[in-house]
Parts: sequence; structure tokens; C-alpha cells
Amino acid sequence: MTGATQNAAAIRQAKIDNPKMRERDIAAMLGISEAEYVEAWIGHGVFRITTDFDRVFPRIEELGPVTALTRNENAVHEKIGIYDNFRAGKHAAMMLGAQIDMRMFPRHWAYGFAVENDTGETIKRSFQFFDAHGEALHKIHLRADSNVDAWKRLAAELALQGDVAPLSITPASVEAFENDADVPLEELRTRWSAMTDTHQFPGLLNKLKLSRHKAVSSIGADYAWKLDRAAILPLLEGAAGIALPIMCFVGNRGCIQIHSGPVQRIATMGPWLNVMDETFHLHLRADRIAEVWAVRKPVEGGHVTSVEAFDASGELIIQFFGKRIEGQDERGPWRALVENLPTSMASQAA
Repeated sequence: MTGATQNAAAIRQAKIDNPKMRERDIAAMLGISEAEYVEAWIGHGVFRITTDFDRVFPRIEELGPVTALTRNENAVHEKIGIYDNFRAGKHAAMMLGAQIDMRMFPRHWAYGFAVENDTGETIKRSFQFFDAHGEALHKIHLRADSNVDAWKRLAAELALQGDVAPLSITPASVEAFENDADVPLEELRTRWSAMTDTHQFPGLLNKLKLSRHKAVSSIGADYAWKLDRAAILPLLEGAAGIALPIMCFVGNRGCIQIHSGPVQRIATMGPWLNVMDETFHLHLRADRIAEVWAVRKPVEGGHVTSVEAFDASGELIIQFFGKRIEGQDERGPWRALVENLPTSMASQAA
């Protein structure tokens, strides 16, 4: 039995006592996972739902415009639009809509909830999904122009039936990469230079048993060079200044969410670096960025350039590409923007 089940009333009281605190922060304060926090509200506007992709995602379009939210520890990515063009897949599923563009990995989706929260001023409704460790993978929030009746119907259809076992949260383990301590550099460079598509990169990492950060920081300056830790702000401001369409990826173990298009309203607030556009919101903890790398990956007929930010433990926080059509050359202005970002004198890729 989870802590949330044992102390549900106390967990709910913590929210009452801290009405302006975010649920994720309350969970952290109480020493529980966010999923356990949500579980404490079952019977109070919350109930469990299935995580079966084939039952959930073909139906979300019925809700109309919603906010799709995917985050990790240091970045929050929100896209406003309609969930359309779902592509099922046993190991990886996709949402390929004009606004909502995601890659989802079903094996990590352990728990789902329908959440109806009466704030006293308005009723907020969402579907929320978590992994086996109680960490949020993806959330779908209704907006003022969403179809509430469709949400109610779908929530009822997705509800788990019968006796539903309480959450069984397992601790997250740190992934070990066998060759991080002794990088097979010659093989890394051979395989890297032989790539013809960026989608081959995860396979390269798996084959060589390397973390992304170790591969990027070891490959050499012809393929990756270290940027200043504060390079993301001039990257976004530079793209906004010339209306350059970019791609922004934020993900976790179960979901990667993508923005494709220009960015316009860039603002900082305390440690947060924000994009606040009409259909795209980004909130990035700039103070938690330990390293930023510019990375070149070979593709058919050339190469593509990305900017990748990592935290102190080497986890990828956020990734940027120039928007391009598959098979076409990378935009010159994007490449020039990245190549003129401030570099770090301490680059490991010397």
C-alpha cells in the first residue's frame, strides 16, 4: 500500500494548507511521488483510467483544443491544439498533428487518472499519466474552448472497472552505461560518421552501450563542440529575431514532445527561461543547465546541427534543431546561428 493511500486525508490537507503550491512541489515536500499525490484525491474528483494507447489517443481529438504537457525535471513543454493523426505502435507510438507532435513509449505508461479539480473559481479537468516510479509522463489539460461533455464521456469510458489495486510505486534506478568509463572512440567515430539519418543515433548509443552525454562529449570537435552554459537564451532570441522556424524537443522516459515552428515571445523570470507564444509555452530551468553542446550528425547528403542541454548528472534536458523537411538540406540561417553561439573555453571536444 502506498503512502498516498495510507495518508490520503493528510495529503489533501497539505494542498488546502498550501493552495498556491504546485501539486508536484507538494508531493516533493511530502516525500511522495506525484502519482501518489494524485491518487490521494480518488473519490474527490479523481479516478483511475486505462493507459491503453489504442483506447485513449484516437479519442482525444473529440475534446477539441487542449493543452498537451510533457516535462522532465528541468523543462516543461506545452503545446496548444488538437490531438490528431495518431499512429499506433507496440514499442513506440506517435501523434503527428499540426500542433500536437509526440513520440510515446507505451511500456513506461503505468498509471492513468481522470482529474476534475474545483478551484472555487473554475473547474480544471485533465487526463494525467505516470510511470511505475510515479513520475509524470504526459498530461492533457482542458481549456476554456475544449469540449467538456466529450471529456466526461471519454473519462467514463476509460475508467478502470471493479476493484482497482492501489499504486505500487517502485524506486527509479540510475541507468548504467557499460562503456561510459572507457569510450570505444574509434568505433564511435566510425559509426557516427556512417550515419545517414538522425534517427539512427539511439541505435548507435545502444550498440556501443554509451550514454548520450558521453558520446557527445567524446566524439571530437568536428562533430560536437561545447557551448557556453547560457547559450540557449541567445539561441532562442536569435531564432525569434529572424523568424526562423526551429524544432524544440522536451522529453522523459515515456514521452517526447516537439514544437516545430518559429518562436516569438522570449522572457526570463528568476531561474526560468520562457517562451510564451500563442500555441507553444516552454519553461526551462536555465540555472540547472550544466553543459550545452552543438552537435553535428551526418545525414544523406550532408549533416544536421542540434543544440543539446544536459543537467549535472548528464541527463538530456532539452534539444533544438532547425526545422527542415526530411531529405532536404538544413537551413543555412539555423546553421549560422548555432555556429556563432558563444562557446565554452573548457570544451571537452578539443
